Amino acid sequence: MLEVAGLVLPLFSLVLLGFVAGKRIGLPVEALGWLNVFIVYVALPPLFFKLLSTTPVEEFANGAFLLATTGTTFLVFCSCVIVALLLRRGLRIATVQGFAGAYGNIGYLGPPLAIAAFGPAAGVPVALVFCVDNAMHFTFAPLLMALGGGEGAERPKLLPLLGGILKKIFTHPFIIATLVGVAAAFTGFRPAAPIQTIIDTLANAAAPCALFAMGVTAAIRPLKRIPLELAWLIPVKLVVHPLLMYAVVSRVPGIEPLWLHAAVLLAALPSATNVFVIAQQYGVWEERASSAVVISTLLSIASVTGWLYAMKIGLI
Repeated sequence: MLEVAGLVLPLFSLVLLGFVAGKRIGLPVEALGWLNVFIVYVALPPLFFKLLSTTPVEEFANGAFLLATTGTTFLVFCSCVIVALLLRRGLRIATVQGFAGAYGNIGYLGPPLAIAAFGPAAGVPVALVFCVDNAMHFTFAPLLMALGGGEGAERPKLLPLLGGILKKIFTHPFIIATLVGVAAAFTGFRPAAPIQTIIDTLANAAAPCALFAMGVTAAIRPLKRIPLELAWLIPVKLVVHPLLMYAVVSRVPGIEPLWLHAAVLLAALPSATNVFVIAQQYGVWEERASSAVVISTLLSIASVTGWLYAMKIGLI
């Protein structure tokens, strides 16, 4: 347990520092804008490129792993949507609740936690899962929201809808960095020494900045009330999702323990900030989505520690 505590405390201490800073300094949420730009567009893409460009090409031929991980996440998403529909929440609200139960913070928290826990090699499955999962999220968010409609909403046109989906997928900085990194691995390309130094510097800045920003977000995001739906959504996200991920991915033929552990860790992460972004974009379940992100993030400090401990002692 001491080993796991020594692993997670330095990481979650950055989240705690961000939380304290957010509470004490009291800047508005808009003040995070440029830090988020730095993390998403400047720091994390070089980290993804660095990890993937030096990966042996045979590591990328693991379609069964990606099918298992994204298929499991999709199953959790669909289950949450169905439960919400049975509770008569409507398709648009059900869609946001589905993302709250299945869309983990694999972009911000995934790389630093996985690499710290399992070493740099864990960055490969993290990057691949991120790309495929986000392609799924970017597809179903606008599609289901369009199908859900709204009062006075016009029927969406198919081609603009598909164009918007493809644009979101292929212009996301993480996905671009992943594709470039995979291409570099296949071609054997290596940046010149000065460029590599810049890449290393930015990659090293990604984790502390992302974790600090997560803490600040949790501190300054409005938490006016705790919706009843979180009583089942948060356990689904922090407990059911990783349990189901383990049950499915552990049965993939020839799966390496590191890839299995990375998949379970990603599934155990709290609801992503993008859940709130999606809710805000479509004007649906906004305040409750914000609560889901904040509460699941705070509770994940204990739950993720528990999952890592289970992995370290060989229960997983």
